[in-house]
Amino acid sequence: MTQKRALTTPDAPAAAHSFSQGVLKGGILQVSGQGPQDPETGKYLYPGDVGRQTLRTLNNVRAVVEASGGTFNDVISLRVFLTERGHFAEMNAAYEQFMHEHVDSRVLPARTTVFVGLPREEMLVEIDGMAVLSA
Repeated sequence: MTQKRALTTPDAPAAAHSFSQGVLKGGILQVSGQGPQDPETGKYLYPGDVGRQTLRTLNNVRAVVEASGGTFNDVISLRVFLTERGHFAEMNAAYEQFMHEHVDSRVLPARTTVFVGLPREEMLVEIDGMAVLSA
């Protein structure tokens, strides 16, 4: 049986004491929900701008994936959590831009978008993901 391993990278915001940035087991990587935080300062960026928050958040997800030795091409699914339905189009435009820049294959990750309350008022978006890594 393969060991479960927590991933840590300074290129994504530090995880809270109760969870890991990512967990890897048997080639499957689960990335914890990321927000629009600066990895160096922990400051939440781009208040009121869901497009820029989406790009920052996806880059934080990417940093955890890359810390596992993978790339965004290994990501099979993403869950996007938005605070407002009215932000969907702007989030989606930023999301499409990111995918165009970071996914080489023609197979994009599966995605679910959910409208929720998030833990911090300045957060308009949170994204988690799953990747399957090559052996």
